[in-house]
Amino acid sequence: MKNTYFIVVLLFSFYNYAQIDSIPLEEVIINDISIPQPQKYAAEAVAIISAEEISRGNALELSPILNRVPGVFMQSGTLNTNRITIRGIGARNLFGTASIRAYYGDIPLTDGNGESTIEDLELGSLSRIEIHKGPSSSSYGVGLGGAILLQPEYTPISNAGGSLSSTFGSYGFQRILAKASIGKEKSNFNVLYSNNHSNGYRDNNEYDRNTITLTSDFDLGEKNSFSILGSYIALKAGIPSSLSSDDFNETPRQAAFTWGRAQSFEDVDYGILGLTWKYNSDQKASLITSVFSSFKNNYEPRPFNILEEKSNSFGIRSRILGKHTLAKKELNWTLGGELFVDEYNGKTFDNLYEDFAPGTGSVSGDLLSNLDEQRYYYNFFTEANYNFTKKLRLNLGIHLNQTSFEIKDQFFSDSEDNSGSFDFNLILSPKLGINYELNHNFILFGNIAHGFSTPTTSETLLPDGVFNPDIKPEIGWNYEIGTRYQLINNKLFGSISLYTLRVRDLLVSRRTIEDNFFAINAGKTIHNGIEAEINYSIITSTSYQLNSYINTSIYQYTFDEFVDLDNDFSGNDLTGVPSDVINLGVDLIAEKGVYGNINFQTVGKIPANDANAVFSDSYTLLHGKIGFKNNIGDHFSYNLYIGANNILDTRYTAQLQINARGFGGNAPRYFYPGLPFNIYGGININYRL
Repeated sequence: MKNTYFIVVLLFSFYNYAQIDSIPLEEVIINDISIPQPQKYAAEAVAIISAEEISRGNALELSPILNRVPGVFMQSGTLNTNRITIRGIGARNLFGTASIRAYYGDIPLTDGNGESTIEDLELGSLSRIEIHKGPSSSSYGVGLGGAILLQPEYTPISNAGGSLSSTFGSYGFQRILAKASIGKEKSNFNVLYSNNHSNGYRDNNEYDRNTITLTSDFDLGEKNSFSILGSYIALKAGIPSSLSSDDFNETPRQAAFTWGRAQSFEDVDYGILGLTWKYNSDQKASLITSVFSSFKNNYEPRPFNILEEKSNSFGIRSRILGKHTLAKKELNWTLGGELFVDEYNGKTFDNLYEDFAPGTGSVSGDLLSNLDEQRYYYNFFTEANYNFTKKLRLNLGIHLNQTSFEIKDQFFSDSEDNSGSFDFNLILSPKLGINYELNHNFILFGNIAHGFSTPTTSETLLPDGVFNPDIKPEIGWNYEIGTRYQLINNKLFGSISLYTLRVRDLLVSRRTIEDNFFAINAGKTIHNGIEAEINYSIITSTSYQLNSYINTSIYQYTFDEFVDLDNDFSGNDLTGVPSDVINLGVDLIAEKGVYGNINFQTVGKIPANDANAVFSDSYTLLHGKIGFKNNIGDHFSYNLYIGANNILDTRYTAQLQINARGFGGNAPRYFYPGLPFNIYGGININYRL
C-alpha cells in the first residue's frame, strides 16, 4: 500500500509540473510489423531496448538486459536454460519460454507449440528490442503475456566497413564477433559471424555456440522493395540441471547427480530464413508479404531417456497498411493474416548410462517412442488507430486464431496407437485502447484486451500418450491505465502503468514420475501490478551524457481459484514470480573517451511451489562496465572495455524448477545457482570506408 501511495503522489507531482513546462515527447517509432506509430501514441505499455543498451554488458547474456525492463523477468539457470515471463505469464512453464509471442523482423520465433527460443540468437545482430506488455496487440497472435519484437540490423545507405570484437572472462568465457557490411543507394548487405564459449561455473556446464546472420535490402523501383533475413545457429551445451537446497548452499558448482553421471547435454542446429516483399501502391496503401521457413535438429541425452527431435516449419504473413480520412480525421489501419505449419518428429531411446562405468556418459538403447506431429495455426487480424480529436486517439483491434495438432504414432507401445488429432475452438480476441494527450509533456493511455495461450503438444497428452479432449487454452482479460511523461527540458522522462490481468483455465503441470509431466486446466489467477520508470539526464553536452534511472515492478499475483486433487491453493502467491524487482543505475555515454555504466538490482523472494511452502531468498545484484573509445586516423576506431557481474558476490537463485518433487528419498531439486562474482574484458576494432 505504501508503494502504491508513492506512485500516486509521483503521478500528481508530474502532472502539476507539466502545467508549467511544455516540451514535446520524443518521436520514437514502434510497431514496425503492425501499424507504425510514435511510441507516445501507443495505447499499451511498450518498452524499447536500444543497441547501446544491449551492449551495456558482455553482449552474451540476455537476462541482465531484459530484467531492467519493468514487468519483464528472465530467469537464467544456465546460458541454455532460460524462462522469460511478462507480468507473470509463462512463469509456470517448466522448461523454456511460453505464452509470449516473439518475432525476428517479420519472422515468427514462436513455434507451433507456442514456445519461443530468443536467447540463442546473436544479440550483436540486433538494432533494438521492442516489448509489448500484456495481450494488448491484435496483430501478433498467440501470446497472453505480450510480444517481444527483435529488430535486425540493416546497413544504412553510403555506409560500408567491418568490425572485429574479442572478449574474454571468468570461467572460460570467450566471445569472438566479426561483421562486414556495405550500403549502397539501392541495396545493402550485412553479414555477421560469432562464436560464444564458456567452460561454465558448474560441472557439466560447458557452452559453445556459433552463429551466422545475414540481412539485405533491395530497392526494386519506385513502388517495390525486397529484404532477406537469415540466421544459422550451431549450439552444444551441457545440462547440469537444478539442485536441492542443501546442495545449492554447500556445493553449488556440482551438477545434479544423475545429470552429471549421464553427462547430459543438448546439441542443436537451428536455421531461419525470411523473404519480405513491400509494395507501395500510393501514399494511402501498401502491401507487405513475408515468406519464412526454419528447421531445428536437437539431440538431447537426459538421465531418463535420450531425445532426438527434428522440426521444419513454413509460413506466410501478409498485411495491408492503409491511411485514410474518416469524418475529416486521420485513420490508420491494417488488415492481414498469418499461416504457420510446423512438422515435428520426436524419438526417445533408453539411456543405458547406468550400465557402464562412470565417465562413459549417455549410451543409446532401445527405441521407446516415435511420434510424428503436425502443428499448424492461422491468424486473421485487423487493427485501426483513429484520431478522434486532436488530443484523443482510439485503438481498435480484433484477432481470430485457429490452432490444430495432428499426431501419428510410429511406434506402438504395448500395441497401443497414440495417433490422433486435436482442433481447438476458434478464438476471437478483441481490444480497445485509448491515448489522450493531456499536454505536450503528459500523455495518458489505457486498454482493455483479450488474450490467450494454447497448450503445447505435450500438455495435450495424458500420461499414457492419449490426447486429453478436455484440455483448453488459457484465456485472459487485461485492464490497464498508464502515463508517459517528459519534463524539465526533456531531462526527466518515463512511464507509469497500473494493470490487472485475470486468467482462467490455468494450465497446471502435474508430475507423475521423475521428469514426466502432463497438464490440466485447474484454476484462475489474478495479476495485479504497478510498473514505474524514471529516467533523468544529469549532464548533456556534445561530448558526454550522464544519465540515471530507476524503475520498479511491484507484483501482487495470486491464485484466485486453484484446486489440484486434494490441495486447495486458492489465495496463494503465483509460483515462479518475484514479489518485486527494482533497478537503479547510471550511464556515462561518450562518442570518444571514457564511458561506463553501473546497475544495482534487487529481486524479491519467489515461491517455488504452489503451496508456498518453499521460497527462494530475495537478493541484490550489482553489475558494472567501463571502457575507452577513440579513433585511429580517418577510417579506424577502437573500443577497450572491462566489466564485472555480481560485484557483491551474492549467492542467489538464478532460476527455479517450480513444484519439484523428490524421488527415492531424495530432496526436491528447486534451485539453479547464479554465477558468483565474474569479470570480462575485451576490445572492438571498427573500420569504415
